[in-house]
Amino acid sequence: MKQRTWRVAGVLLTGALLVGSSTAILYGAPVAGVSTIASVAGREVPTAGISLMVSDYLVQSSEQAAQIAAGQAAPVSENDTPTVAAEENAGEAVTAEVEGDVVTGEETVPEEPKSEYADIAIAQVDNYVNVRMEPNTESEVLGKLYNNSAATILETTADGWYKITSGNVTGYVKCEYVVAGNEELARAVSTRYAKVNTTTLYVRTEPSTEASVLTMVPIEDDLVVLDESIPGWAKVTTAEGEGYVSTDYVIMTTEFVQAESKEEEAARLAKEEQERQAAAAAASAARRKQEAAAAAKNEAPAESQPTYTAPTSSNGQAVVNYASQFVGNPYVYGGTSLTNGADCSGFVMSVYGAFGIGLPHSSSAMRSVGYEVSLAEAQPGDIVCYSGHVGIYAGNGSIVHASTPATGITYSNVNYRTPICVRRIF
Repeated sequence: MKQRTWRVAGVLLTGALLVGSSTAILYGAPVAGVSTIASVAGREVPTAGISLMVSDYLVQSSEQAAQIAAGQAAPVSENDTPTVAAEENAGEAVTAEVEGDVVTGEETVPEEPKSEYADIAIAQVDNYVNVRMEPNTESEVLGKLYNNSAATILETTADGWYKITSGNVTGYVKCEYVVAGNEELARAVSTRYAKVNTTTLYVRTEPSTEASVLTMVPIEDDLVVLDESIPGWAKVTTAEGEGYVSTDYVIMTTEFVQAESKEEEAARLAKEEQERQAAAAAASAARRKQEAAAAAKNEAPAESQPTYTAPTSSNGQAVVNYASQFVGNPYVYGGTSLTNGADCSGFVMSVYGAFGIGLPHSSSAMRSVGYEVSLAEAQPGDIVCYSGHVGIYAGNGSIVHASTPATGITYSNVNYRTPICVRRIF
């Protein structure tokens, strides 16, 4: 009935039908359009711009009014069924003429866009909080949500638990151990990346294709994003400093540290132990091979050629000792030669290759090798990962790395840029 009432209102906006004792008069609303003449109770009345369908209906209504006045038709009350039918028919006529503009009587208020961090909970604990199968402390532990790790809230229980999902873990955590809906905290603990999806991407000094090239980044590598306020460009950090990349050639992602399931924790610990054992065996084999080669050659190298000592043990300090021999050698984009030139990941890959450890030629992929330790726990030989860069921790707050074409392989302070993570192999 509500919809029908609005439809009659559409007719009344067009004209007013006044029924007297013997006369019905149509007052046409002055609407721009083609004028027509409606005959109402024997009189001709201009109906400027009124649709033919509406006009026909009103003329029919006026004729009915004339019949009522003459006693030829029974009056119809506003609550009788025929009146309702007339309202519906009239409404259909109006709707057909002004489709898309029918007044609904309800004001639509656009909803504010929901923040992407609205349902994110961040663990704020000394080490980790258990994720349990049911919302009680006696329930089975499914995994761990480490400090500053993130989860998506699925629901809130009445007794102070969140049901969350994070990584491969879905379960319950106590509300008191996480902070929910805090966009500032979520942004602080997450990392925004621009992953390169073209063969080689130029990083420019300014957000323009006319600006000079700061450095180049290979496909699949990613850079930490600092700012996205300029349309079509992202400000990123690189080994050579801050620059800009076109968003046409990168994939933007936001990454959080997520929960670790019991199975994933067990697999990680087993893998770490296997890698330690494999590294020790590989380093020992490499040392024996080098010693045998030196004994077989039994001659000194030419004075013009630098000499390099093979690894003599299988620990992080041995990695640093070996890598340090190549300080001063050139940086070459895409290179892997410790003597003739390597880029940052090529340098780390080749150094560890001398110990029998195979690593990917990608700074972003190296964020997944070995196992993670904090920067405060870093030891010589650990791999320090940055945005689009990687180096080897040399101890005493420094790294050895293939820095830039201008500086080559050199030492730098570990905090010369903000590290993303530290990975340990030995």
